[in-house]
Amino acid sequence: MAGRNRGMKLTVMIIVYALLIATVLFMLVPYVWMLSSSLKLNKDVFSFPMQWIPEAPRWQNYADIWTRIPLGKFIYNTAKLSVIVTILQLLTSSFAAYAFSKLRFKGRNTLFLGYIATIAIPWQAYMVPQFILMRYLGLNNTHMAIILLQAFSAFGVFLMRQFYQSIPDELCEAARIDGLSEYGIWARIMLPLSKPALSTLVIFTFVSTWNDFLGPMIYLTRTELKTIQIGLRMFISQYSAEYGLIMAASVISIIPVLLVFLTLQKYFVQGVASSGIKG
Repeated sequence: MAGRNRGMKLTVMIIVYALLIATVLFMLVPYVWMLSSSLKLNKDVFSFPMQWIPEAPRWQNYADIWTRIPLGKFIYNTAKLSVIVTILQLLTSSFAAYAFSKLRFKGRNTLFLGYIATIAIPWQAYMVPQFILMRYLGLNNTHMAIILLQAFSAFGVFLMRQFYQSIPDELCEAARIDGLSEYGIWARIMLPLSKPALSTLVIFTFVSTWNDFLGPMIYLTRTELKTIQIGLRMFISQYSAEYGLIMAASVISIIPVLLVFLTLQKYFVQGVASSGIKG
């Protein structure tokens, strides 16, 4: 009987792993197609049947994209915005999360719920008022508009606050008795213990800012200010699109995101899991 149970468990485990592997391979198909298409002529991208490995790979696509559009400038602008927004969100989210989780003040829970409720409001609902505000402040067509609008994140506050809730309050009380200020507690106790949550927030924020399309399209009209996502549209003319070049530029654009994720992935799962330990 015990042997039969072990056999059933092994069979179930094999089926589960097979399904997971199949799911992963299915999710990788678009990326493999993108890489394959980046090495083809435009006329061969949608040829049927699909040729996954080009007979004559066209590496020239990766050289042409640097001359057809100012790709280096676009990558610099995107990296600049992504790094600045990520740093600001780490600061603002961790500050606010510390106050909401470890400080006692009147209306704390109500204020927190009201702030987190803004996650449910789609950005399109207040997109026009934001644009009018930025234009009134004279920040339209500047990077500062995007930086200011994305420097705060209700999701980041929620993620960090849930993680801080898992840290015993006794640590903060002991630090206060020893004379540490609230800023000292935040910097010397909370942040060192929050690497998983901080790494998770870095990944979410960096990827979101790097892939943002609608925000830069609304606020940035000058070519020297545009990001890589807007720059990809330059390969699309009125009557046709140069898909080989688009795919080559897309392959290059995902490399920084991939590097950030691979660098922080060991903390990613731990951060997501631990942020929901204590509500």
